[in-house]
Amino acid sequence: MIRLQQLHTQISETAGSKGQSVEQKTQYKLDWFKNNGWGYKDTKFILEQDGAVRLTGNKYRFSNQKMMKFKEWAEAKVGIDLSLNCEAQVEIPTDPPIINEQFVNAIQGLFNEISFNNAQRILHSHGHTMQEIYELRHGKLARIVDCVIYINSHAQAEILVKLASEHNVMLCVYGGGTNVTWALQCPKEEKRMIVSVDMSRMNHVRSVDRKNMTAIVETGITGKDLEKELSRYGVVCGHEPDSVEFSTLGGWISTRASGMKKNRYGNIEDIVLSVKVVTPTGTLSQSLDYPRVSSGPDLNQIILGSEGTLGIITEAVIKIKAQPEVCKYESILFHNFALGTEFMYRLSRSKVWPASVRLVDNNQFQFGMALKTMPHNKREEFMDKIKKYFITQFMQFDPDQMCLVTVVFEGTKQEIEFQEKKVFELAKFYKGFRAGAENGERGYFLTYMIAYLRDFAMQFQFIAESFETSVGWKNVPSVCENIQRRIVEECQKRGVEKEPFVSFRISQVYDSGATIYVYFGFGYKGITDPVKCYSEIEDAAREEIMKNGGSISHHHGVGKLRKQFMQKQIGETGVEILKRIKQQIDPKNIFGNQNLI
Repeated sequence: MIRLQQLHTQISETAGSKGQSVEQKTQYKLDWFKNNGWGYKDTKFILEQDGAVRLTGNKYRFSNQKMMKFKEWAEAKVGIDLSLNCEAQVEIPTDPPIINEQFVNAIQGLFNEISFNNAQRILHSHGHTMQEIYELRHGKLARIVDCVIYINSHAQAEILVKLASEHNVMLCVYGGGTNVTWALQCPKEEKRMIVSVDMSRMNHVRSVDRKNMTAIVETGITGKDLEKELSRYGVVCGHEPDSVEFSTLGGWISTRASGMKKNRYGNIEDIVLSVKVVTPTGTLSQSLDYPRVSSGPDLNQIILGSEGTLGIITEAVIKIKAQPEVCKYESILFHNFALGTEFMYRLSRSKVWPASVRLVDNNQFQFGMALKTMPHNKREEFMDKIKKYFITQFMQFDPDQMCLVTVVFEGTKQEIEFQEKKVFELAKFYKGFRAGAENGERGYFLTYMIAYLRDFAMQFQFIAESFETSVGWKNVPSVCENIQRRIVEECQKRGVEKEPFVSFRISQVYDSGATIYVYFGFGYKGITDPVKCYSEIEDAAREEIMKNGGSISHHHGVGKLRKQFMQKQIGETGVEILKRIKQQIDPKNIFGNQNLI
């Protein structure tokens, strides 16, 4: 039998012969990404002796600046007890890998990056839901991948899928690891060897066509790197999900993702013209970089949202746009969420849509204000007091009711001037007050901080997460009202001591409806199984969403977290169609992650 130590030696020698050791390359992401939480290793929120909260590192605009108001707000409004320090475990336990010896023998010399390292195996076996992070901090993942293989070409993907099919090995595709639907969790009962296919080496923009405004891109590239590469040609993709720093093009396609600037650049299905996919029954490769075709059902739509169940997406032809001349932040205060919602509805009817426009409720507005950094000088401090007095006393905005719309304008100077005029005219009709660029930028800063803040709260026995839905305009108020009620009721049933924190954000507008983000969390002191408790409450909230006309997801996908709702969403026949497609393309269930259905 092949022993694990022998495997390490054999594979390291193979990699070393190509000029770079396995450990040097496979440790790369773990060098800068946390192993038990979100984001950069050097970036986290910490509570200092003087009560200030500070974001460490240097990755973000507000890094290493004191936030003096957050502690008081978090204790008073959210109910976090900052005395309940709960440290994460130092080492995450693992089981030994399952080894398919014939497969391992077959792959030797074919891939120069293969790892059986336990830290690598753990990293490639989870996404970033609260439940998964809790298990990393305080428990154990029930099943993890047995091996990680880094591929660097479409040809290597074809070889790997062929060998996995021949030797009955399960493959799980890994992009940026940012999934929030349990899609990367390994099925607990899987007895076959599970190999994670890491796409991070397939991170190139292969060509850019400035005439047709298209680009051919490998799908392992992150959003941040994609824009960096495209900027050399003076163009952008423009797809910016909240995870844009870490998520990949392949992940966006497989989850049918949406970005915060979809009003200008489109959702991922609007951006992708064609995909190349390696499946167990062959490679799907279409010459479809045309503006539009009428040649039967659109096969791209089978792959978009397939969540790694059909094959490895290696390449895509995407639409690109010229870099915007101007990018400008703005914000508008409204007296309450109802007025803000009506403004968003009327804006959707006007068809004058800025690149991004988002409405946050009062809880989230206060959240953003609590993260405001200390004034740099006495003049700034004085001006802040003047602004607060003007808004609350002169303009009569109630601090416990007001909400905020944050806006990003992108385009030519003329486009932005036109959009600004129309947007602020409409806002004035709904008694909105122009609140400036700083509040707009801080609103988007909060977007990137949410996951870091979730991990910070978890240190103090407070668990929180977000989920999203899309809903018709007429149902927006009832969805928000009934989710709030249901979450509070479900928490009371389960013995949650303090009232949960619940907050809403309308993050996208459409002709027929909107996207609603829900944030909720609670202190779990005294709860025997916090993960089980939270999951049950989240499921109840999702039942309430569907009862009130909402979808199970707008852009995060289904994974294993939401698949029990799929039949209600697409019907029995719809589920059967997905099953038949899966059985035809992957009869041996090589891509057996059990997502969707």
